Amino acid sequence: MVDLYPPKQHDFLLPLRGSIPEGCPAAAPPCAKVPHCGEGPAADRDVSEEELMEGLGGSGHGPGYGSASAAASPFPYPPSARAGSPAALGGWDIALLVFWGPIGFAPCFFFMWLMDKKGLRVTVLLTSSLMVLGAGLRCVPVSDPEIRKKLIHGGQLLNGLAGPTVMNAAPFLSTTWFSPDERATATAIASLLNYLGSAAAFLVGPLVVPPPNGTAQLAAPSNTQHIKDRIEAVLYAEFGMVSLIFSAALAYFPSRPPFPPSVAAASQRLSYRRSFCRLLSNFRFLMIALAYAIPLGVFSGWSGVLDLILTPIHVSQVDAGWIGFWSIVGGCVVGIAMARFADFIRGMLKFILLLLLSGATLASTWFTLTCLTTVTHLPLTTATLYTSCILLGIFLNSSVPIFFELFVETVYPVPEGISCGVVTFLSNVFMGVLLFFLTFYHTEFSWFNWCLPGSCLLSLLLILCFRESYDRLYLDVVVSV
Repeated sequence: MVDLYPPKQHDFLLPLRGSIPEGCPAAAPPCAKVPHCGEGPAADRDVSEEELMEGLGGSGHGPGYGSASAAASPFPYPPSARAGSPAALGGWDIALLVFWGPIGFAPCFFFMWLMDKKGLRVTVLLTSSLMVLGAGLRCVPVSDPEIRKKLIHGGQLLNGLAGPTVMNAAPFLSTTWFSPDERATATAIASLLNYLGSAAAFLVGPLVVPPPNGTAQLAAPSNTQHIKDRIEAVLYAEFGMVSLIFSAALAYFPSRPPFPPSVAAASQRLSYRRSFCRLLSNFRFLMIALAYAIPLGVFSGWSGVLDLILTPIHVSQVDAGWIGFWSIVGGCVVGIAMARFADFIRGMLKFILLLLLSGATLASTWFTLTCLTTVTHLPLTTATLYTSCILLGIFLNSSVPIFFELFVETVYPVPEGISCGVVTFLSNVFMGVLLFFLTFYHTEFSWFNWCLPGSCLLSLLLILCFRESYDRLYLDVVVSV
């Protein structure tokens, strides 16, 4: 599956770590030396291009999008890759590994059209075949580092092309296969379980490549080979899992059930062209599209550089990883619970979003003020950082399926894939713009932290002014009766 909030996804910003205290690999100057961390004999040595690409070869199991977002990691970059400067490869190599996800999202409108015209089976088979090819290219055993680099980039691009379907298919799937009192729950499960790939990434990294300690010589040749072997094992495992999913879909994955579960599932939708005209001329849709895209786009970029943001206040990458893990898991649990509540008590989507966005605004403000402890004198402890970050992730992650359902209800009979595809594309645009500014204003991150409560507050105001309607639900209830 494709990860939506990838950990450590913006390591092309490693040259920005000038303010990080020395004494650990993250603070290595851009000379491609890996200093030994801790006491003991020094073990400095150059990290070759091949070794760095070997480490980065695992840096993408799919596109994380802002909200989906940039090229996601199946696990955080191992120390051998993170310690080496991108200068060993060139900044563009590292940046491309990150941005193949958003680049792969560019043809999302084609996948929307394909889903609308050909159904889920054709779209899912095409998507899963792209993932198989992408995972397979990264497993090709090539000794030449230049060829290896090209294969990894090709794999990342193919994997990125699978993103639009994974991001946008959940509402279409729920409408096609589930009754009106199950749709929100089905959308939540289909969209949020995808996030668990990112959550697993926070755990797989330390399990595959344990962090260095004061006695281990990270850059020793034997350790470097051991790291390569462990990473390759994960890449082969990923290829096997993706191939299994593709085989299962090829064997049995019908486009639709024998009988439509609702009136909406059987009704005629607008054409591709008329759908875009309807979306662009619908002011209420544009309001909630911005309410979704701005905070989720900002949060995607912010979560990707969370370790950079927390480093100046002496929070380790391990703690940053656990914060990301629990925020994603909590968001999945709360999101499914909220969706189930929306199925039981219909017509409450706006109210649920107001609650979630209010919580996100308060949590992001708490985190931002805590980071300014010299000004606000708020207690800066591990507990407060964990709590504020995890609550922020829970509130924003769990809002995704609720937003999706509200999009579909607002613009029905526009096809689900088209309406959700437009907003996820817009979210990627906001995230890309934010990261573009980050490359210029990277000396300190307080402005980035303030973008979070600002975006959440703006989204909250937009939802407050939004007049909700349930056109799809009205059709199901009235026509059925």
